[in-house]
Amino acid sequence: MAEAILGSLDVIKKVRVSDDGISIAEEQLLKTRLPMEIDSGAAVENLATAEDWRKALSRVVPAVVVLRTTACRAFDTEPAGSGYATGFIVDKKRGIILTNRHVVKPEAVFLNREEIPVHPLYRDPVHDFGFLHFDPGAVQFLEYEEIPFAPEAASVGLEIRVVGNDSGEKVSILSGTIARLDRDAPPYKRDGYNDFNTFYMQAASGTKGGSSGSPVIDCKGCAVALNAGSKTAGASAYFLPLERVVRALKFFQEDILESSLSKNSWQPVHIPRGTLQMTLMHKGFDETRRLGLKRETEQMVRQASPSTETGMLVVDSVVPGGPSHKLLEPGDVLVLVNGEVVTQFLRLEVLLDDNVGKHIDIELERGGATITVTLLIQDLHSITPNFFLEVSGGVVHPLSYQQARNFRFTCGLVYVADPGYMLSRAGVPKHAIIKKLAGEETSVLDDFIAVYSKLSRGARVPLEFLTYVDRHRSKSVLVTVDRHEWYAPPQLYVRDDSTGLWNVKPAISTTSAFSLSLFGSSNGEQQQLLSTYDNISTKEGSTVSVVNGVEKSCEGEATGSSGESVQASDAPIIESETKRRRVNNLLGGDGLANTDGTSDHFEHNIADNEVAEETVTIPASSASTAEHVIEPTLVMMEVHIPPSAMLDGVHAQHFFGTGVIVHHSQSLGLVAVDRNTVAISVSDVMLSFAAYPIEIPAEVVFLHPVHNFALVAYDPAALGSAGAAAVRAATLLSEPPLSRGDAVYLVGLNRSLQATSRKSVVTNPSVALNVGAADCPRYRAMNMEVIEVDTDFGHSFSGVLADELGRVQALWASFSTQVFCTL
Repeated sequence: MAEAILGSLDVIKKVRVSDDGISIAEEQLLKTRLPMEIDSGAAVENLATAEDWRKALSRVVPAVVVLRTTACRAFDTEPAGSGYATGFIVDKKRGIILTNRHVVKPEAVFLNREEIPVHPLYRDPVHDFGFLHFDPGAVQFLEYEEIPFAPEAASVGLEIRVVGNDSGEKVSILSGTIARLDRDAPPYKRDGYNDFNTFYMQAASGTKGGSSGSPVIDCKGCAVALNAGSKTAGASAYFLPLERVVRALKFFQEDILESSLSKNSWQPVHIPRGTLQMTLMHKGFDETRRLGLKRETEQMVRQASPSTETGMLVVDSVVPGGPSHKLLEPGDVLVLVNGEVVTQFLRLEVLLDDNVGKHIDIELERGGATITVTLLIQDLHSITPNFFLEVSGGVVHPLSYQQARNFRFTCGLVYVADPGYMLSRAGVPKHAIIKKLAGEETSVLDDFIAVYSKLSRGARVPLEFLTYVDRHRSKSVLVTVDRHEWYAPPQLYVRDDSTGLWNVKPAISTTSAFSLSLFGSSNGEQQQLLSTYDNISTKEGSTVSVVNGVEKSCEGEATGSSGESVQASDAPIIESETKRRRVNNLLGGDGLANTDGTSDHFEHNIADNEVAEETVTIPASSASTAEHVIEPTLVMMEVHIPPSAMLDGVHAQHFFGTGVIVHHSQSLGLVAVDRNTVAISVSDVMLSFAAYPIEIPAEVVFLHPVHNFALVAYDPAALGSAGAAAVRAATLLSEPPLSRGDAVYLVGLNRSLQATSRKSVVTNPSVALNVGAADCPRYRAMNMEVIEVDTDFGHSFSGVLADELGRVQALWASFSTQVFCTL
């Protein structure tokens, strides 16, 4: 491309030499046919020799540092995570490093592998640059110099070098030639950070990940731009001009003493930044004419602008609720600002930054009509959040100008940067805007905190939110306030610009209603319950089973040669075994466990069930009889595991499964379920009863370390009098044991809480179970025997095995194993 342009330039020079009679108009016509105009100074610079570049790079490379970034929390446009980038020293005495805005959170590694901690000093609210501070005295073994700025040297055709940590390399030097100075700011993400209201430079240098923040230098070793992004498909790199970077650095150099920076503490420097909350695009005169620009206006603008000017600024979008809202519209062409013709982003930004808090007059053309508006210039820092609320692992803060522009929402709304555990469990996605909590409006974050502080642990309240993909329809969900202390109480983090760190303080007072005890029981009652659970053991007379065709979670993911995760769609059937168990000690009428392994209260429940069986109208089929008898004893269990507790090889955070009520009294209810549904005790369990339309919380009280069952306790009082009367415990039939040829009925619940049953025949009552070991340490059932039946019920059905009278003979349990796939 550059060779073709230079060739065209030679043609013009030859025309001028060979034909003295050529007119000036013809010269201008030839120039307009060029794809771009090249500065003659750039051609001189490109005559630099290899020795010139060697000397320049020898000065520049020691001043370039590798930045290791770690973001502990998601905030605004940036997610939590780690990575690497590049920065370079621009003030040696004060220890100031320039890098991109989106990487202002790291530690620095110098050329000689010295690691130096750095602190954020400044990040621009809009443009992609920021400053970090390091202690110059901490660098003991490296001689380096700061890299000077030369933004005026940038020109089309200038040969440049990009020095940085490209693709994770220690030092990478990429060459290129600046092709454009007036490219639109590159769009990175629809819901993330994007620069705007500025030109970018473009060159085919082929930079990749890790080179963000690299200096773009000329042959003299001066930085002419800041590398910001790239397009790998076209090998294009995008550079940020340095004019506004130079301005910001001067504020620090004038207001901060070298001694104060060396102590990692300084007085915050205020850099004035103004905004009208609108996005502009630079459109050519041909496009502005199509928007209705009058010819006389175009002529006036061309005469008042440099001869190289090719277009004007046009309004692309306006943020709702901002100074420009309802006054400016997309398609408006800016003509005059305070009586001055403004066609460049830089000049408009200078006017805004120098007049924060003042009014500005803008003359524009809209569809051929001239309109004059007066707007108040807003402080850009006032709509850029510097604090956030952490609640249940999630991050909530005021909606920033960046995201308000992306989503077309008003700045300052309650924005979910990371839903965490509580909000994601309720189905609130990332980037949601919370409008109401517990029926109260939450227009700002203080409103959200005030409402949340009134809620008690375990409370279930409605939450209303919007998303940018469906902005005109609000969605309502039920949010369950954390009943357990999986996470710290809500905390408020505020950035301290005098240290670059975040200060934390409680967001809710300790006297709020944010507390809840287990089932509302006293400590003594809880201790009695726990001692009873400890007495539960397995004996040969009890029954647990898994059957041929058992439901199994294919949680292991095999990695093929391509590196992509492949999950098996159908795993081989595990062999099964029978291990009988029965509850030895259940609560007596006084709440204490009996020592003889029996329970009068439990026998009373059985008697109640027998009475119920006598009053049931028996349908024509025995399978239907089993359904009617067992349905009131079944529950659908939904289990959520907080991300902070993902341990012991747990492969997912959300589980569903069917459990059977084995004990139900006025003070306590117990549900038996497999350990593929309840993997660990650090879980939030919700029970939905087939006999009564209600959902209540439950607690994991026992996990068998070897066998595949767990016990979950619930408070019968939460069911109400009607629910407690409708729900009952199952009749457990441990004797006689199942034999080959016995008919059994599998009874379970579907997701609609409807009981379904299927009939089968026992083919082997004693099959050894063999669950293979996984790659990572995790629970697996062992030393068990299971029952094998002649019917494969598939992988999506679970419940109990019962006889024709609805007496439970075994659990239809789900076993989880890792599946290895080969390609």
